Amino acid sequence: MLEARLTVDAPAALAWNLLTDTQAWPRWGTSVRAVRSPTRFIQYGCTGSVQTVLGLWVPFRITDWEPDRFWGWSVAGVPATGHRVTPAGPATCDVVFSVPGWAAWYLPVCHAALRRIDRLARDTFSAAAGAR
Repeated sequence: MLEARLTVDAPAALAWNLLTDTQAWPRWGTSVRAVRSPTRFIQYGCTGSVQTVLGLWVPFRITDWEPDRFWGWSVAGVPATGHRVTPAGPATCDVVFSVPGWAAWYLPVCHAALRRIDRLARDTFSAAAGAR
């Protein structure tokens, strides 16, 4: 597996929330336009479909799950990205996307998504801190 990694300036729980909230996927997933899922927050075995930037709807299934730390999925029946969050401090975490070796071309897409997650997480964390 190949990895794209970024230290995010927000708590791990907040990054995990963004990674598992299907309503947030189009905000950070550069290859996802929309999501259909029976639940807003994914869990092991969850199925649904994502609309790609090309407009195609493809099915997904959550195939790997470690609560609050890792999830992986298959898209159109093909093993796809893994998503990992590791606390790095009280208000920072490492977010890692893993991709199969044959999908090395997808790493720049993952790096772009990580930058979006960092921005969304920082904005959310700052807003929450300001509301106190």
